[in-house]
Amino acid sequence: MPFYVPPEQAMRDRAEYAQKGIAQAAPLIATVYEHGILIVAENPRRTLHKISEIYDRIAFGGAGRYNEYEQLRVAGVRHADTKGFAFSREDVDARSLANLYGQYLNNVFTHEIKPLEVDILVAELSDGERPDQLYRIAYDGYITDEAHYAALGGDAEVIAERIGQSFTEGWDLAGALHAAVGALAGENRTLGAADLEVAVLSRQNGRRAFRRIEGAELADLLAASAPAAAPPAAEEPGPGSES
Repeated sequence: MPFYVPPEQAMRDRAEYAQKGIAQAAPLIATVYEHGILIVAENPRRTLHKISEIYDRIAFGGAGRYNEYEQLRVAGVRHADTKGFAFSREDVDARSLANLYGQYLNNVFTHEIKPLEVDILVAELSDGERPDQLYRIAYDGYITDEAHYAALGGDAEVIAERIGQSFTEGWDLAGALHAAVGALAGENRTLGAADLEVAVLSRQNGRRAFRRIEGAELADLLAASAPAAAPPAAEEPGPGSES
C-alpha cells in the first residue's frame, strides 16, 4: 500500500515540482502589434521550435520540457484539422483549443504522480469580428486570457512587467520586437538574432497568417529597432581658440 499523503500536501508538492522545472526554462513572450501578433522566444536551437503554427490563424508557444509541450502541439494540430474538416475552418478557434489544453493539463496535474512541466500559449489572429486572442495555459490547467501581451517560462512575471512598461497600442513590428527582446534580456544581457526564435501572425500574410522571421530579415529588424547611438558631445573651445 502506498503511504498516505494529505491531498492538499500532494497538490502543493506537485505544484512546487512543476514550478521548479518551468523556472529553469528559457522564456517566451507574445504581444500584439499593428498588423497582428508577434511571438519571441529565447531559443538558440535551430531545429527544436518553441513557436509553431496550429491552424490558419492560430499559433502555439511552449516553455518547459520540450518533449511534453511538443506532444501538446501535435495533439492541438490533430484536433484543429479534425474539427476543421468535420465542420468548417471558421469553427476552429483558440478559445476551444485553450479549453482543451486546460482540461488535459488539469487532469494530469490532479490524477498523475508527475505533472507536466510546461507553460503554453495559444494565440489567434483577429478575423475582423473577434479581437486578437492570447491565452496562457499553466501546468495545472489554469487559463489566463491576456489582453495585449503574455509571458511564460522562467521569470515570466518580471518579463511581463518589463513589456508592460514599454507597451504602446498599435506599435510597429520593429518597435514591438525591440521591446520584446529587451524584456527577455533584462538589463545585464544582450540577445542577438542567433539567440532568438521569432514568428508573427500577420493580417498581411493571407489565410496562412503564420510566418517565421529569421536569418537576414531578423538581423535587419533588430538593427532597425536598436536605439541610435547618441552623437559625441561637441568640445568647448579652449582659451585662445577660434569660436
